[in-house]
Parts: sequence; structure tokens; C-alpha cells
Amino acid sequence: MPDQPSHKGPADAACSGERDRSAAADGLRIDARYNRERILKAAREVYTAHGTDVPVTAIARRAGVGVATLYRRFPTRASLVTEAFSGQLALCVAVFDEAVGDPDPWRGFCSVIEKVCAMQACDRGFTAAFLSEFPDNAEFGRERARIEEVLAQLARRAKDTGKLRADFDISDITLLLLANGGIVGESPQVSMAASRRLVAYFLQSFRADRTEPLPPPAPLAWARVMS
Repeated sequence: MPDQPSHKGPADAACSGERDRSAAADGLRIDARYNRERILKAAREVYTAHGTDVPVTAIARRAGVGVATLYRRFPTRASLVTEAFSGQLALCVAVFDEAVGDPDPWRGFCSVIEKVCAMQACDRGFTAAFLSEFPDNAEFGRERARIEEVLAQLARRAKDTGKLRADFDISDITLLLLANGGIVGESPQVSMAASRRLVAYFLQSFRADRTEPLPPPAPLAWARVMS
């Protein structure tokens, strides 16, 4: 007799132990894509709570995969860190773009500082990732350079309006981030409340009507913030 056509449906395949291993649109098999998303989810959770120095073995364990599986998807620590925070990077860029478009330069300048410090207070991992050097990932470097340029532009515009003190220096933002980073580690509620108060203090001191002269700026780079 001729072979009968198969009428197996998805339920039959599942009951017989068969798995759909067809390739997804991104070129990964369904099971490989599933493992990749589990690894990224675990990495975001661990990095957010503890920073980016957590061993990959801890991330693999949290994701429920072997270390070899993790390395197949992400062969370097940098590739895992940058992919885990790609969404936050886009959000950070959007914050700066929105501030540049604000018709009130002082408001735009303050908005950037408030939002960046809030991100730092609630997500230790992203700040560390953003400020790290990743030679193999040009996107982070380009976006960071762009953000530094936008921040300098915002400061110039705020000074031109007479709202930002004339002796403000971009390195003062590094001082703020260093101070803000020091409060991270408490509960999210405590960290956010402390961050808001600290930022308010700094923004008041940045105003042009604070006429007491400041000592010379310290030659601090953003990369020092999380070192």
C-alpha cells in the first residue's frame, strides 16, 4: 500500500516528544533563541542588582543553562553586557535627544541630569556598561561620544541664557555621578529618594545666581565614575 500522508498536528508532535527546531527569523533555531533570551534576562537582572563584574557562571546558573551554552551565544563578556543593555542605551540616547529639543535650555539641561541620575540609582549595571570601554562594540563608543557632545551643547546653551553659572565645567557632572553612585545599593525606594535629593542640591549649586567662586575643576573623565 502507498504511504499514507501524515496528519500530525502540533499537539501530536508535543505528545510524541518531538520539538520544533525550525529556524527563526533571526537565523537561530527556536530552542537556541529561547536559551538566548533566558541568558539575556538573567544577565539584566544580575547586572542591574550587582553591576557588571558578576561572573558569567552566575548568569548561566540563573538562566538555567550551561556555561558552554552561554559562550556559544555570547563568546565574550563584552558581547553579553552590551546586548543586555542595548534597550537601555536607546532609552538614554532618547533622553538626550529630548533635552536638546527642549526650547528652554536650562530645563533641558536639568532634565538630562535628573533622568541620568535616576537611571544610575535604579540600575547599577547600565551605568557600568555605558561607561566601560568595549573595543569590539563600536555602537556603545559612538553613542557615548554623541551623548558627551550633546551634554556639552546643553551646558553651552544653558550658560548663554544666564541660568547656568559661568564657571560650570563638564567634569562637574562626573563629580555628581560619583556622588550619586555612592548611594546605590540600598533598596530601590531609598536609592531613588536619596538620588533626587542629591541632584536637587547639585542643580541649585549649578545656578548662575550662586556667585561664590569655585576651586578649579578636577580632570575627571566619565570612565572614572564606575572604576
